[in-house]
Amino acid sequence: MKKLTKISTLFVTMLLLGTFSPLIASTTVSAATIEQPAIEAAAAFAIEPTTGKVLLNQNGDEKLGIASMTKMITEYILLETIKNGDLAWDDQVNISEYAHNISQNYELSNVPLRIDDTYSVEELYQAMAIYSANGATIALAEHIAGDEKSFVDMMHEKVESWGITNYELYNTTGLSNSDLKGNIYPGSTDESENSMTAREMSIVAQRLLLDFPEVLKTSSISEKKFREGTSDEISMQNFNWMLPGLIYERENVDGLKTGTTDFAGASMTGTAEEEGMRVVTIVMNATNGQEDLSKRFAETDKIMDWAFENWDMVPVFKEGQTLEDVEPLAVDKGKKDTLNVAVQSDVSLLIPTSADSEKTNATVQVKKDLLNEAGNLTAPIKKGTEVGTAQVISEGDELGYVNGNTGEEVTVVAASTVEKSNVFVLTGRWVKAFISDLF
Repeated sequence: MKKLTKISTLFVTMLLLGTFSPLIASTTVSAATIEQPAIEAAAAFAIEPTTGKVLLNQNGDEKLGIASMTKMITEYILLETIKNGDLAWDDQVNISEYAHNISQNYELSNVPLRIDDTYSVEELYQAMAIYSANGATIALAEHIAGDEKSFVDMMHEKVESWGITNYELYNTTGLSNSDLKGNIYPGSTDESENSMTAREMSIVAQRLLLDFPEVLKTSSISEKKFREGTSDEISMQNFNWMLPGLIYERENVDGLKTGTTDFAGASMTGTAEEEGMRVVTIVMNATNGQEDLSKRFAETDKIMDWAFENWDMVPVFKEGQTLEDVEPLAVDKGKKDTLNVAVQSDVSLLIPTSADSEKTNATVQVKKDLLNEAGNLTAPIKKGTEVGTAQVISEGDELGYVNGNTGEEVTVVAASTVEKSNVFVLTGRWVKAFISDLF
């Protein structure tokens, strides 16, 4: 990937706002600088998950069927339950009649489950993540929440906590309700289908990767045997055929989840990492995807080629660097009247590789509880004290960030120490101000 060698002068504006919030409006968004490829699908989307930077958006805000990509939400809740200590990988799971009946339907993705046997959480999780096994997914949901309906309620709460609102979730698997043998979510019908936008689907993938990166150890498995050495042994080949050794293999692909139903068409959430940069891609209802089994993989491959060739992560600030172009903050009762701010950590931006230079704009917001009635800071202030946040964005960026932020957020701190003035200096300043006011 080509590296940018030059970044032009930083242009910085400052807003002293009345609240402390990580979401600040930016006025620097303008025209995109890279032409997007045309993806043959109902919707396509791509992000860099660490920052949430949107790289590609093709009809990304239309709600569409998500099929088995639903299982990424189920995986998240399972992994969170384990992390919280309420579930262990070797816990044994009983199989209900409902989960058993679904698992015996070989027109769906399944591994065979027995009512008279138990299965470890780990082997059911592997069946779900690798082979999209629907009966195994239901069994895990019932084990965690008591029944699938209660688990779906957990799914609603979880996605809404991520800011996802334009969705429909009726089951844990992504199957059509008509396949669930009457075991449907209260208030739904046989025609109800799990749906979400491509943008929101990318948020699900982002949260899964950031909070539980270990998911890639399983999603990257090309093939594994379920219950090896038993009469129920079945070879589970991953439906993500871009993984190593499979028919549409692409180097560095390690996830994440496919989904196919008549309603949703052939869809895929993919992810790959090259030269230290990871991308997440969403393809929803690839054109003729159920007839042409290569289609969703070809379109995913197209997005990945474009993303890695046209975007690069470029350092903008180094840890401790002073924002020289920011008007210093006013300080009351100090030996100095002003204070410069510095970034607490490194900041990098995704910038088009074709750009020779980029203007960068930062919006700084000071914590409300540090400001006095006059809207100023009050000495003493120690170097390194957190004073607020900055949102940093590259001008010409109309695609923005998937979580609603207007840029890379970084904590800003006092660049130096401002000691409190002694009483004589403060008195002198007061007298000077008083006389100035008289005249």
